[in-house]
Amino acid sequence: MTDIALQPAHRLAEAIRRGELSSRELLEHHLARVARYNPPLNAVVTLDPDGARRAADAADAALARNEAVGPLHGVPMTVKDTYQTAGMRTTCGHPEWDHVPERDAEAVRRLRAAGAVIFGKTNTPTRAADWQTFNPIFGTTNNPWDTGRTPGGSSGGAAAALATGMTALELGSDIAGSIRVPANWCGVCGHKPSWGIVPQRGHLPPPPEALAESDLGVMGPMARNVVDLELALDILAGPTGPSAVGWRLELPRARASTLGEVRLATWLQDADYPVEADVGAVLDAAVAALSDAGARLVDVKPPVTLAELVGLHQVLLYPLMDTTSTLSHRQWMSANERREQLRAKMAEYFCEVDAVLMPITVVPAVKHDHHEPFIERLIPFGDESRSYFDLFGWVGLATVAYLPATAVPVGRTAEGLPVGLQVVGPYLEDRTTLMVARHLEQLLGGFVAPPGFT
Repeated sequence: MTDIALQPAHRLAEAIRRGELSSRELLEHHLARVARYNPPLNAVVTLDPDGARRAADAADAALARNEAVGPLHGVPMTVKDTYQTAGMRTTCGHPEWDHVPERDAEAVRRLRAAGAVIFGKTNTPTRAADWQTFNPIFGTTNNPWDTGRTPGGSSGGAAAALATGMTALELGSDIAGSIRVPANWCGVCGHKPSWGIVPQRGHLPPPPEALAESDLGVMGPMARNVVDLELALDILAGPTGPSAVGWRLELPRARASTLGEVRLATWLQDADYPVEADVGAVLDAAVAALSDAGARLVDVKPPVTLAELVGLHQVLLYPLMDTTSTLSHRQWMSANERREQLRAKMAEYFCEVDAVLMPITVVPAVKHDHHEPFIERLIPFGDESRSYFDLFGWVGLATVAYLPATAVPVGRTAEGLPVGLQVVGPYLEDRTTLMVARHLEQLLGGFVAPPGFT
């Protein structure tokens, strides 16, 4: 029988509300799984069992008093160690930022307000700036499908913890695939929201106590189930601070409710960033299954090349992530104009198409490689090797154009490594990409636990 810790978070919340189990029981069960499964993975790096037990007991007492409860009432979860958590160590894998905050990041506060019991933090690369997860404070996180490989980054600890049932839900962040790549390589789900709809306040980077929101980066949920992503996005999205005085967020409904109604384009290969054959076979099979199920596939390609996207992504990203990289304001304005031109073209494109299906990475999870600088790293590609920077290839469209993208597992390679697909949609139409991902999940089976973690 599948362990209850591998059930979706929304089902766990329902079980707590119905009195089938208590929040405290579920918390203790997750803590036991961390004790059992975390040592070879190093995904969960900080625990606050005493604080979590107090929160779980309070959740059970509130339920006993028939008080109104939130959608995540009593559900235990972890959050990526890029988020400030009141009274709980926060580091972002960076010794200079190692501290215990007095208050929660706004996204964390919203999860707690919805009833979540946050009991720990998951590992991230230093300053959240890598597609592999390791840092000088906590060391290396391993992929549960193959511990010789990385779970991805920067939300690598989050994805590994989800895949192994050590947490019910996770809060990740994404500026260059940092939700989508780990979800892809660990076989879980993740949603990169439209830029700006989930508050960044309290996320590292920028440094602790910074107030300005950074370009490109988004905060978003990770889960084992798309319904959980939808639930979490409803909790997380919306204005904060002074903005909340004057406006409200109302994301539009999904453009369709069935696969036969939604117009789906596919962009699965590119001459500059070809997808490894084993990954391509899984993606082709997923699209074939969609076609057989009656999906409305349209042959309309986006009005941009991956090479153009990668170049613009890097120009906008590097000054945010690398303290030695600079960009004059005039140069930024030029890059931003190029971005706005791209956004306008994509808005026109999505008049003909409702969502586009794309790979997430050119290869499945790679083996650990901590060479510095990044330019010295290579990734295996069949009988050849390709640049580590080829991992920029397929994640840039959603990032640069501020678009929503939902990652969902669709199969495994011949070696048994997970492969995901990303559903990219129009700006602010997150519910459309989530709807398509939910149908993909139902059609292809969705999440499967790694061997040995059921």
